[in-house]
Amino acid sequence: MADNQAHLYLVAYDIANPKRLARVHSVLKKQGLPLQYSVFTVVIKRKALLRLMSVLVGLIHPGQDDIRCYRLPSTTDMQTLGKQLFPKDVLLFTNGINCLLSG
Repeated sequence: MADNQAHLYLVAYDIANPKRLARVHSVLKKQGLPLQYSVFTVVIKRKALLRLMSVLVGLIHPGQDDIRCYRLPSTTDMQTLGKQLFPKDVLLFTNGINCLLSG
């Protein structure tokens, strides 16, 4: 994986303590776009991702909390059910940045 190219990641977390939960959420809110309260998409380069994960590991209790980061393919077949965060005419686009664009 090229370090100088940004990729799309899905970051999900389950944090047991409310204070740690708020801190993790705050850090991820600065880096990515929330899809649900504990699920974010982040477009980031590898070195920055490693720094982000290093910050997050300092905020959690490894025996009680769980953070997962998955690199997503550039084209993703996605299905959604139930209440959605974004209206149906709002699409998530990534081209090195996180943004919303009305479709």
